[in-house]
Amino acid sequence: MTRRALLSMMAGAMALTAVMTVSLAAQTATTLGTVRLSRGVMADGKALPAGSYSLRVSADPVATVVGQGGDNAKWVEFVQGGAVKGRELASVIPSAEVKQVVKGTAPAAGGVKVELLKGAEYIRIWANRGGNHYLVHLVVSQ
Repeated sequence: MTRRALLSMMAGAMALTAVMTVSLAAQTATTLGTVRLSRGVMADGKALPAGSYSLRVSADPVATVVGQGGDNAKWVEFVQGGAVKGRELASVIPSAEVKQVVKGTAPAAGGVKVELLKGAEYIRIWANRGGNHYLVHLVVSQ
């Protein structure tokens, strides 16, 4: 094998590694923080018991809605003990627009807060991460 052929193969391998690294980074889930749910809730139609959960944005695709961009909603997973215990759709709102959509004080950058809403029937999880606000609304279990 000539030196030129060897250098060409090495350059190709390095380019493939770079593409694979970018692809894997795009698939990595974003961690939003940790929450403590004081009540059981329904998440994606399934019971999610009270407890502490790590929240992460899933790489699973969300079906787009006509008239809305593809990044307006993301699946958020509730992880406990390394296993996904439930998931729910989150509305994704850029920081510049959040005051037009939600009343109240936003969590600090990188923060998460849990709020009991509307006669204790709903829980809102509000995460502020990477210039976006993630709003997850859950129905309290009876």
